[in-house]
Amino acid sequence: MHVLLVKMSSLGDVVHTLPALTDAAANVPGIRFDWVVEEAFAEIPAWHPAVDKVIPIALRRWRKHPLRDFTGPEWRDCRNQLRRSHYDAVIDAQGLLKSALVSRLVKAPVYGMDKHSARERLASAAYHHKIPVARDMHAVERTRTLFARALNYRLPASRGDYGVRDNLVRGKTTHTRGLLFFHGTARAEKLWPEDHWIELARLAGAADYPVWLPWGSEVEKARAERIAEGCESASVLPRLDLMGMAGLLLEVDGAVAVDTGLGHLAAALDVPTVSLYGPTSTRLVGAYGKNQVHIQSRLGADDTSDPLAMMSSITPGQVWSELQPLVAGGG
Repeated sequence: MHVLLVKMSSLGDVVHTLPALTDAAANVPGIRFDWVVEEAFAEIPAWHPAVDKVIPIALRRWRKHPLRDFTGPEWRDCRNQLRRSHYDAVIDAQGLLKSALVSRLVKAPVYGMDKHSARERLASAAYHHKIPVARDMHAVERTRTLFARALNYRLPASRGDYGVRDNLVRGKTTHTRGLLFFHGTARAEKLWPEDHWIELARLAGAADYPVWLPWGSEVEKARAERIAEGCESASVLPRLDLMGMAGLLLEVDGAVAVDTGLGHLAAALDVPTVSLYGPTSTRLVGAYGKNQVHIQSRLGADDTSDPLAMMSSITPGQVWSELQPLVAGGG
């Protein structure tokens, strides 16, 4: 089978889709995938051995100037790539109107979640095959279920395998003592206070673990610099692409993350990680995989009256007590 997968964004959502590809490759002999993905995340699908071709799309950028860009050469090239290839099926694993519209550019049966399961109910109207998937499952398991029902195989009972670590390791043996702190996230209510990061960096430094602070925007860079100024064991990294970040993750001892895509990338690579959650639920979107510890705010994900207080209630000492044995034991 030759299947087109539509899962464009965000980083965490893209990472969450990888175990479903591993399931499909193990259960459908010879199956191959092409993957439509936002240009910012186009590195990731190519890491999976079941993916033949990555088709970048730039809806986030194009929608800023829709009249110009949706009649321009980039859009035409993307559309033509989709129409030139023959596919036996299309799976929309995103469940949004925009992904449903992209799915219908291809002349093939389109599979997606039904109106009770999709993130946007109207998206299901575009699908030829509407598949029920329970909403109260982890995001990884929802996508695995969608693939199993669309491609007609029994969902494996074992934990999902992202299927990308071996491709990235390739004999890599370099070890850099230290920890990565993923302090940035798209939503302000998911941020952990800067003074908490500084205190945690001091605890790590006292145990001889240097701390590395990545960033992806000027706002995140400024935050990283403030944290580094508060602790001599912390350093701000240069800006890295996703391959560079994956390579560094495979070298360090472990990571700490708020609810952010890079935390899910760490999980995909089996990196020992403690992830912090306030207004989002670990049961539905917690970092999924080996060597993962979740700390949910004691105020609970359902108490949204003061999201900032939720994150503040997680203390540096609490995080360090979970992190230290995790990294000391190599996971």
